[in-house]
Amino acid sequence: MFDEIGKNGSMETSEKRQRGRPRAFNGRAEAASVQSLDRALRILAIVAEGAGLSLSEIAAQSGLPASTAYRMLTTLQNHGMVEFESTDQLWSIGVETYRMGAAFLRRRKLVDRARIVMQELMEKTGETANLGVAEDDCVVFVSQVETHQAIRAFFRPGTRSSFHASGIGKAVLAHLEPERVGAILRKAGLERFTENTLSDISALARDLVRIKLRGWSVDDEERHPGMRCVAAAIFNEFGEPIGGVSVSGPTVRVTQERLAEIGPLVRDAATEITRMIGGLSNSSTKGSADASGSLFDITAARSP
Repeated sequence: MFDEIGKNGSMETSEKRQRGRPRAFNGRAEAASVQSLDRALRILAIVAEGAGLSLSEIAAQSGLPASTAYRMLTTLQNHGMVEFESTDQLWSIGVETYRMGAAFLRRRKLVDRARIVMQELMEKTGETANLGVAEDDCVVFVSQVETHQAIRAFFRPGTRSSFHASGIGKAVLAHLEPERVGAILRKAGLERFTENTLSDISALARDLVRIKLRGWSVDDEERHPGMRCVAAAIFNEFGEPIGGVSVSGPTVRVTQERLAEIGPLVRDAATEITRMIGGLSNSSTKGSADASGSLFDITAARSP
């Protein structure tokens, strides 16, 4: 869907006192650093990245003397942040870090965290950036950063789109298990919206394989004539696709020749949003070569 931009509006900004800082805080980086805390957090990050590390390995990676690293580790251990396995003499991450991470996951706000990435994506591509989340049988658009172009793509928040006929929807399907894909398509069907809609199950399956291999999808006038969309999936902490980010615009600007330029930008934006919400990117392409059928055995999902 397309819309035209009216006259530019203005936005007033106001200074707000930072409630998370003391009144006398001067904001300089050097005043905000506490050496012992900085060292402890550095060690915690090193332990978290490892699969069980010895004291000497932690000391070497942190650049600290072994005695200092040990004091930091024992303090973290007292708070449940790290654990020590006496048999193998190895340090690993503790249960309290998981609880803190779970607290972060409970309060994360996908729309808020994605906004700055979407703004950058719009500026890099010159096209409208969209954010959508996956529901049981469709994709729901929840946020948009509009292009400055006179003619633009427009999706009102709450707009719903079929999985098989949207860039974000296909990006999500490409990273789901075949059984899940089949269940979704059996429920939603494969309605044909335009001449380009992939309403044939075999054609859709082949497209999903290509999407998983390169990391981004293309809605090539498959839902709205004259509009092309490039999208990539966003993942949660379990590596499951929960939605996606996309850019969309008229085919006269989002040309076939520009797809190779836009696709990696959208993929990188999705990866960054995934990181910001504590997600785990699903970069595995195991089995993707089985484009003829074994990856997506969804022939039973033909629309009635």
